[in-house]
Amino acid sequence: MLIDLEADRILATARDVADPVSAARMVAEAFLAVSRTADPATLAPLVERIAALRGEPAEPRTELLFHTLSGVVGTRIRQPHATRDLEAALRIFAAHRLNDDALSVECALMCTLSLIRPHEVRPGFAHLVDQLDVDPVRRARLIAMIGLGDAWAGNLIRGHAGLCAARELAESAGRLDVQAEVASWLIKISALCGDLTASAAYLTEARELAARVGSSWVAVHIAECGAALYLISGDIEAWVGTLELLVNSAIGANSGLFFEHRWELATHYALYGDAGAAQALLAGTPDPPLAWPGAPALPAWRGWIAEPTSAAAMAQVEASLAGLNRPVERLSRARIAWLLGAQHARLQRRVDAIRLLEAASSGYAAIGAAGPLTRVIAELHGVAMRATVIGELPRALATRPPTEQPLTAAEDRVARAVAAGLSNREVADRLCVSAKTVEFHLGNTFRKLGVRNRTELASRLGPLA
Repeated sequence: MLIDLEADRILATARDVADPVSAARMVAEAFLAVSRTADPATLAPLVERIAALRGEPAEPRTELLFHTLSGVVGTRIRQPHATRDLEAALRIFAAHRLNDDALSVECALMCTLSLIRPHEVRPGFAHLVDQLDVDPVRRARLIAMIGLGDAWAGNLIRGHAGLCAARELAESAGRLDVQAEVASWLIKISALCGDLTASAAYLTEARELAARVGSSWVAVHIAECGAALYLISGDIEAWVGTLELLVNSAIGANSGLFFEHRWELATHYALYGDAGAAQALLAGTPDPPLAWPGAPALPAWRGWIAEPTSAAAMAQVEASLAGLNRPVERLSRARIAWLLGAQHARLQRRVDAIRLLEAASSGYAAIGAAGPLTRVIAELHGVAMRATVIGELPRALATRPPTEQPLTAAEDRVARAVAAGLSNREVADRLCVSAKTVEFHLGNTFRKLGVRNRTELASRLGPLA
């Protein structure tokens, strides 16, 4: 591959350079050139090579490069030394005021994101990047990291704009590896912003580009970011299948979602009647340290998974949301509120459902997450249709047997569309889900409403269709 050849050329030249600082910089440039395509095993020898260039007394620029490479690779393979290395690199960057050196700025940016501190990216580095005179490829990488920091810290709209700009730069420069990485991030961020068509297009683009450059690193991001698209579009089967892949592959350490993926999947199992699978998924997995994103809520969330209908357990999870007050946790806080609100709605606890769904709605609106906000609004609409005063309900709902199970928001959308005369394929196209997902929801709807066919469904829903 051309990128690998470029890195090999840089490394070959570095062998003939007498100055260890210059040689270390060349090794670091080679690392950056392949970091979006290579796996950790391929990157590890570069860490060893730069370690051999360290000397006494320690040279700050070489030390910065060594700790950056060691920390980034260590993070990808979950090594305990990674955090120490990343923090050491940032201390060196600040202490020696390496702000005007493009390589040092890029390394410091990588360290900040690897430490899961996205809220520090824009205030700490955006003005430095603006002042640097760099080639288009490096500028694309720098702008991409700032955009990712914005989105990750809860400013989705600004982050989306920055990543789109970085993608255009990478495409113009012909760097498919950088374009592939940015496209993979845009899958999730576009879905969160509510543009499911763009998200699906980025999913296709990222897959094609990752294959063209042979990027195992981007391939991991594709699955993780694709999960958001499936969830927001309502394709729950695809979402569950992707979560199972992520959990079984231990993906998520770099994004801070390693534990949240597992808790999300266990919640799905518990809410849909597979308590054994839910408990097996969490067995042997300790709660993360409090510094981990979302950690303050995970112990209570674990308790709720064990008792999915318990009002007390759900109240404990709701109380724990107050601890999710860092910028990087804004999305998680809204998501957990959504999960709780939807479950309260299923259990006919209307006051609790509305309180939590409104909290989720506010949380998503505040960060520009129009995609999940649309789903939450649909949940709220469903709760509103189940008013406590029967006389205020539409006739079709008021005459339902009191023991009848309520429809989920997804089932309600499918039922209305089918009752209006649409085929399964037409419903799938309208709701941006698969035909199998429509069949799944329709089967649940027939069972819950006690109807046998589409005609009876249309008659049952009446004006609601």
